Amino acid sequence: MNKHTRLIVTLLFAVMLILAAAISRSFLAGKDDSLGNRNTSENNRVLSENKGYCIITDDSGSYGIADSSGRTIVSPEWSSLEFAGDNCCIASMMIGGKLLSGCIDYEGNITLPFIYKDIRLAGNNPYYIARSENGSFTLLSQQMRPVIRREWDSCSFSGSDITLANDTGSFTYTCGENGLLLSRASVSGETMMRRFTLDVTSRVLLSKLSAQMLEDIVLDTGNYLEYAYSGDDEILSQLTTGRRSSFVQLFPDDHKILSKRLMGISDIYIYSLRSDDSIPHFAASVVADTEITYTDDSAKVKSLRDEYKAVIEFSGSSDMNFTAVSASFEKTAPDYPAAVPDDSSGEIRSEKSEEVPALDDSQKIQPTSAANAGR
Repeated sequence: MNKHTRLIVTLLFAVMLILAAAISRSFLAGKDDSLGNRNTSENNRVLSENKGYCIITDDSGSYGIADSSGRTIVSPEWSSLEFAGDNCCIASMMIGGKLLSGCIDYEGNITLPFIYKDIRLAGNNPYYIARSENGSFTLLSQQMRPVIRREWDSCSFSGSDITLANDTGSFTYTCGENGLLLSRASVSGETMMRRFTLDVTSRVLLSKLSAQMLEDIVLDTGNYLEYAYSGDDEILSQLTTGRRSSFVQLFPDDHKILSKRLMGISDIYIYSLRSDDSIPHFAASVVADTEITYTDDSAKVKSLRDEYKAVIEFSGSSDMNFTAVSASFEKTAPDYPAAVPDDSSGEIRSEKSEEVPALDDSQKIQPTSAANAGR
């Protein structure tokens, strides 16, 4: 064999060794292929499958995702994985020493931030509940997007109903063919240290009003009552940025009245109004139990107690444009008792009234500030 032949044989042998080494490394080590994906190790175990994808786990107990060919497309690096919703997985991982949950898609992209303590189905309904570290709840869709952009203090399920509650009240949503519909609501408010609750069960009204709009109705009703009794312009500025003359105080032109005191709210309900524009209008009717101190025709200080109904009108089709537009009481003056002769002296007195000592400035009722948080 001459020198030239030996050179050719040596080169061929070197090429064969290189090819054999490359094939051996690819087969034994499962290195990344030309697409940037990694072949599934024989040590990975398949746990569940969905639409051609499967969740796998390796010897370390971490979880990943493989496609139908067995190729690993999401490396086993998650503390847990669970198929959920539309083409995504609920995942968990250790962050800052805490096990937090979020969502990833089938390529490993984060689609819901890892800020939740856990994420689970809302009973047998096609929605999910995410619980935050602070204990609050968020309702999620099949796409793992917030259905109602707010957090709730509690969440419960009963059949197709999902009830969400916070410090203002509770809202029950029913899952149906048309999605999630508000079916019951109970919202509480407070004004001048008097609490009241608005309960709504009308499906027609609830199809037009959101939880935020109902909370605004209760808040603004309380604000109006405080303004109506106190005349505090600062309260009125919190109620409206529109025409201030559309909000009328309780008996503003009656000069006999010395003080007005709200004793309680006995009834409140809402209804739809006809309007001249294309924007929906609603009204809140509220009955206010009221004590009035006044001077009669003989300049004696007396008091009477009665119920007066007020109507607060609202306008808007969404949380963004919903606002109070007017408010007033139905009566323009109290029903003062009729004056009758005193049997013993022949003097004139009033029926259904009680004489009270005159109030000095320190005894008169001062305006109180309504709870305006949540606007």
